[in-house]
Amino acid sequence: MALILLVEDNELNRDMLSRRLKRAGHDVVLAVDGQEAVTKALGDKPDIVLMDLSLPVFDGWEATRRIRAGMTGERLPIIALTAHAMVGERERALEAGCDDFDTKPVDFERLSGKIAALLARPA
Repeated sequence: MALILLVEDNELNRDMLSRRLKRAGHDVVLAVDGQEAVTKALGDKPDIVLMDLSLPVFDGWEATRRIRAGMTGERLPIIALTAHAMVGERERALEAGCDDFDTKPVDFERLSGKIAALLARPA
């Protein structure tokens, strides 16, 4: 399947989602803050990133911008995840460079569909 970088600072959310992703056949790399997200996205070369937007060090919007700035032509899909689904959050995430947006609590079937669709897109 895919190597997924899961960026989540909440331990319970991180544990639950990483276990479900692994059961679905994916390999999972974890990051707990914005700086670690950038380092692992650029260093570990995941197939896709699930990016929490509310993070310590710097937030998911800034982490996404830094990942995009550090890339050299390769395609890396990023799905923003947030519990704060206020008006404008989706647009703000897309403007920062995310490819899609989903809300928490995570509907795993819906998120799995988004992951599959982004991974299937041509480079």
